[in-house]
Amino acid sequence: MRVEQNIFGEVNGQTITSYTMVNDAGMRIESIDYGCIVTKLLVPDRHGTFENVVLGFDTTREYVEHSPYFGAVVGRFAGRIKGAEFSLDGISYQLAKNNSGNHLHGGLTGFDKVIWNTVVTENNDSVSIEFSYLSKDGEEGYPGNLQMKVTYTLTNNNELFITYKGESDQKTLLNVTNHSYFNLSGDHKRDVLDHVLTLKSDCFVELDQELIPTGEILPVKNTVFEFKEGRRIKDGVEADHPQTILAGKGYDHPFLLTENNNQEIILRDEESGRVLTIETDQPAVVLYMGTQLSDDFTIRGAQSRNYLGLCLETQGLPDSIHHPHFPSSILDKDEVFHSTTKYSFTTI
Repeated sequence: MRVEQNIFGEVNGQTITSYTMVNDAGMRIESIDYGCIVTKLLVPDRHGTFENVVLGFDTTREYVEHSPYFGAVVGRFAGRIKGAEFSLDGISYQLAKNNSGNHLHGGLTGFDKVIWNTVVTENNDSVSIEFSYLSKDGEEGYPGNLQMKVTYTLTNNNELFITYKGESDQKTLLNVTNHSYFNLSGDHKRDVLDHVLTLKSDCFVELDQELIPTGEILPVKNTVFEFKEGRRIKDGVEADHPQTILAGKGYDHPFLLTENNNQEIILRDEESGRVLTIETDQPAVVLYMGTQLSDDFTIRGAQSRNYLGLCLETQGLPDSIHHPHFPSSILDKDEVFHSTTKYSFTTI
């Protein structure tokens, strides 16, 4: 196993470095220290052909100008916060407004748009990149100096572990995830509508017209939100369910998981034979089908368009600070936040 380092480009005069982790089976994961972005992820199909299964760019300019969070770590808060404000212990905080008066994915300069420090670790059976960043008190409106670490670890079993660790010197909010857009067809030769998703979830979160939780948690049973037995992604496009129509003919919804660390999320592409299994300790996953991808840029030669990739964002619930019955994303002073999500790649 090994890690290759190369210059990827520049952002604001600062050099951006790429780190490519390679295991003994040939699986490759390329990431950069700008936003902890996973730029490429190469895994084999059933015939042993290695292809890229995430959306991304080859230049920093494209990430700065066009990226809808491709492959990035988003935070301090993944998802939307209504009105870009919240209160803790009677103190009100005003956040950056970057989504129609609301706060989205950490604001104007969230974790996805900063340069992280890195440490490389190579072992016989795994390699890791540890990214670290100090988010200072008041950044994007959040209280507390927050020390963050994100570690990407590749194993010889074709597993990617993403571990998050955060500690703040003041009570604050923290809800982080990786925002990779997956397309298991390989080199995005097809869209994801025929991908089949299996999800261990009994309920999903209702959204309002601004795609912010209403506070209602709805049952999935007998709806196009029921994935327990496996469902093609295109069912959400073809459905007349008011929530899929609201999300732009598809899904952009948080699902509460009924199990953790037990194959609770499985995505497969029957044509290529690739299977992605995700296991996490987080309470929810946001399924986003790329229904808001603009068509004014290309992605490694392919025209950007709806349904070219889908996100499976393991995290807490969006806007949880305004809904006390949601799992809390409050991080107390000197409390250590720790979370791990595992991505396993196999074939059928």
